[in-house]
Amino acid sequence: MSAARYNLIIDQGTDFALEFIVKESGTAKSLSGDTARAQLRPTKDSSTLTETFTCLVEDGSVTGKITAKLSNSETSAIAAGRYYYDLELVDSGIVTRLLEGTVTVTQEVTR
Repeated sequence: MSAARYNLIIDQGTDFALEFIVKESGTAKSLSGDTARAQLRPTKDSSTLTETFTCLVEDGSVTGKITAKLSNSETSAIAAGRYYYDLELVDSGIVTRLLEGTVTVTQEVTR
């Protein structure tokens, strides 16, 4: 299974959250015991880490819900521009990329 492509727009200086449901054969996947991780970088092959999303797998997670978050202080520290991200699910040591895409960070005016 290849990762779904989902491009994001993040407003600099705001709280950001992306919530989604992982499904298998049309049914929410149980993510019990699984973890998720996601990072933001200036290019796909860059060794420079721009930011790490806080990823939460819903408690008990029979709903398949994952939330990836950045706080307003984290988004304030990111320069406006274009970045790349992906989000991976880790299940018993097996890593699956679920989402990938570009992130456009828009310039904050009110500080």
